Amino acid sequence: MNPYYADLHIHIGRTDNGTPVKISGARDLTFYNIAKEASERKGIDIVGIIDSHSPAVQADIVRCLDSGEMTELPGGGIRYHRTTIILGSEIEVRDPGMGPAHLLVYFRDLATMQAFTDWMRPYMKNVVLSSQRIRVPARVLQEEVLGRGGMVIPAHIFTPHRSIYGSCTRCMADLLDVDRLAAVELGLSSDTEMAGCLSELDRLPFVTNSDAHSLGKIAREYNRLQLAEPSYDELVQALAGQDGRGILANYGLNPRLGKYHRTFCAACESILDEEQLAVERCLYCGSHKIVRGVADRIREIADRDEPGAVSSRPPYYFQVPLEFIPGLGPRKREALLDRFGTEMAILHEAPLEQIAETAGEPVADEIGRARRGELGVVAGGGGQYGRIAPRKPNAD
Repeated sequence: MNPYYADLHIHIGRTDNGTPVKISGARDLTFYNIAKEASERKGIDIVGIIDSHSPAVQADIVRCLDSGEMTELPGGGIRYHRTTIILGSEIEVRDPGMGPAHLLVYFRDLATMQAFTDWMRPYMKNVVLSSQRIRVPARVLQEEVLGRGGMVIPAHIFTPHRSIYGSCTRCMADLLDVDRLAAVELGLSSDTEMAGCLSELDRLPFVTNSDAHSLGKIAREYNRLQLAEPSYDELVQALAGQDGRGILANYGLNPRLGKYHRTFCAACESILDEEQLAVERCLYCGSHKIVRGVADRIREIADRDEPGAVSSRPPYYFQVPLEFIPGLGPRKREALLDRFGTEMAILHEAPLEQIAETAGEPVADEIGRARRGELGVVAGGGGQYGRIAPRKPNAD
């Protein structure tokens, strides 16, 4: 058994020939470029490439396999150099009387994903695009995925837009068979402690993923898994905690860095506390244009005041990606990558003295503080990310 890093939620922006897939995704966010970035710069061993259901993306996958640059693994997944790709799809469901929610589904191989696309096509307006709504009940979709040997993981479960708790329902069991979910994805604005206030989630493992819409955002959140090898079959066992496999740790942004952490008034752009709301109006300007933050939503629907103690729950480490490190611009970041190889190596393994030699003492000090969880954070909200607070000159 060995530890492996995994980020299971990365979108496709465009295909190799420029066909749009995720409209808000970067143009260079192609299937091949994701694999290359994860393997050569990020140091991520397993990536879940969402939008692999798109026939246009599948054509790119076939070309990568036919060229010999990638190969399908006996244990499931597609191998590119040091990285295994898990084929996934993000799908929007909306059951009667509920709001919209996004589900992540994953399959073992390309042939299964292609057959799933054929099944979805009559129920989806445009199967080429990302995150489209499917016109079947959520439990029907869940049964179809499980019947094909796939996994279902509800996406970013607390965010105010298109998530189970944020916009769909107060109880996940109203929508899905909770006992047959592989895991739930926490999202950028929550962590294990916050989610632990909902007893419904005690039976489910948590995963932390980037939901990347650009190459640079890959691995802003990720997981450390114990596996015999990086493959689909091993991932299934790890999420189930079977035969010595498991989740060793979740790495996620400090929730205060998430862009939906606090409730926000879209009219006057103020971040609000719950006590600053009066019948869903902003007390600063009176507007009803309120985007409820994840922290406030969890307080509203939680069935206990303190997180439940789940013995199998791995530690959650606040992760600060290189792009958030104060004073670390593109030139210094490239110098660090040239010396240490990958972002994972810089964040977790490189000696601070050597980081200082390459990028200077202030950057090394900030990375050290990030490793120790000592960086101050200014909270985000209303679609604006939080930020790392600058260190006071005389701070210890």
